[in-house]
Amino acid sequence: MQEEFLKRGIYLTEEKLGKFAKFKDLLLEFNEKFNLTAIKTEKEIYIKHFVDSLIAVDKFKKLSTVIEIGSGGGFPSIPLKIVRDDLEFTLIEATGKKCEFLKTVVKELGLEKVTVLNARAEELGKEEKYREKFDYATARAVARLNVLSEYCMPFLKVGGKFIAYKGNAEEELIEAENAVSVLGGRIDSAEKYFLSDGGDERTIIEIEKVRKTPEKYPRGNGKERKNPL
Repeated sequence: MQEEFLKRGIYLTEEKLGKFAKFKDLLLEFNEKFNLTAIKTEKEIYIKHFVDSLIAVDKFKKLSTVIEIGSGGGFPSIPLKIVRDDLEFTLIEATGKKCEFLKTVVKELGLEKVTVLNARAEELGKEEKYREKFDYATARAVARLNVLSEYCMPFLKVGGKFIAYKGNAEEELIEAENAVSVLGGRIDSAEKYFLSDGGDERTIIEIEKVRKTPEKYPRGNGKERKNPL
């Protein structure tokens, strides 16, 4: 499947291709038990999960710390880690079985400096150990941008960035302007792309943390979703 990566200008060594192949096998194996993805063919996994995850691979500065909210099957974190071994990841996932899968992947692929936490972002974001400690936060297919910003922005240092993987995001960008501002952020860029000919429109959004997030956020108890900023 090297050709799928090459279409995006990403060249991988045989070692890295081998890790992607093993990741694919583990995903298919565990998917039967844990319902990790609706995408089940090898080609679709490579394009819609692996290649898509790597669209933002060059947006992370070297040796940065990254927290991923709602890791699920490990996208974009695991593909990013395979290619960018310099990055240090903390993966937040609320479902125990998915955490079990992620830990298995980390072990089987021999990935270092990857921590998997079975926790909720709205609770962890209030803890001193994690609050405003990361260079980057990222998430893919978790919630609308205004909700997602409240989950992610509290983890970022001032000067850090939230990198969100979205579909067609024009409406969400407008909807999230207030939330981003209240949480101490500024929308830096929104880059559109298509995974393949005739594929759905996708967007990589970069939100910079320009000032501290007010202490009352995240609100918790489901308020982020029930009453978005």
